Amino acid sequence: MVWPFSRRSRKSIARIEVTGVIGAATRKRMLEALKEIEERRFPALLLRIDSPGGTVGDSQEIYTALQRLKDKLKIVASFGNISASGGVYIGMGANHIVANPGTITGSIGVILRGNNLERLLDKVGVSFKVIKSGPYKDILAFDRELTDPEKGILQELIDVSYSQFVKTVAEARHLSEETVRSFADGRIFTGEQALQLGVVDRLGSEEDARRWAAELAGLDPDKAECITFDEKKPLLRRLVPGGSSAGSGSMSGLAYPALAIPALNATLEWLEFERSTSGVPLWLYRP
Repeated sequence: MVWPFSRRSRKSIARIEVTGVIGAATRKRMLEALKEIEERRFPALLLRIDSPGGTVGDSQEIYTALQRLKDKLKIVASFGNISASGGVYIGMGANHIVANPGTITGSIGVILRGNNLERLLDKVGVSFKVIKSGPYKDILAFDRELTDPEKGILQELIDVSYSQFVKTVAEARHLSEETVRSFADGRIFTGEQALQLGVVDRLGSEEDARRWAAELAGLDPDKAECITFDEKKPLLRRLVPGGSSAGSGSMSGLAYPALAIPALNATLEWLEFERSTSGVPLWLYRP
């Protein structure tokens, strides 16, 4: 596709903001935006990340798309308040990374968590009868404890995924895998500590990252326009604040009113994410 504003694009910096947990919706939005950025021939991309992480597969697909794109333009990632776990992973797809001194980052590792409600179900007299094709088909079932063989299977899965994470960080940051493993034990650290460890390149704000991206692309930092690729919303939601559902959403099939309290909204979002990813390996920092 030939974009009518390609000349403007070539003198501008594309910007994508990744916020909240990384899942299928984030992946879809990111891949669509990256494709458009490539077609419009932007010389640079500013990737703003403020995320605690998310699912393994979605983070890997975003990273792979960034890897392919950074051969065609300059990508500078800016770590915001929190850029941990899967947020770090997709940041590895950038040419360079800038973090605030107080950015919470790290949490390099993998977690898989199930819920055991067996004792609660016993108290209320609820039990399940399971017919399965193999001994591990109901692995991580919430009505019983894990068996030792199941723990071994899941630990091996986590170890393999963790090795992929370590290898990606090592290659992106030009570090040895041994060095990465020395701090990739799930701990979190500040942007200042990340600089000392070699996880980021510079300390600075998003504006500093934008100016660096402009310089790398041969643009004037004072004149280069920054064009943000926001999530595309339905027309009605754009025209009517609060959306088309009278300010309501859904979680687990139940309606709940739109809330004006950010912390409570974030909690609901997290609960929905946990519900939808039960038993799925996560690159996720949980505060």
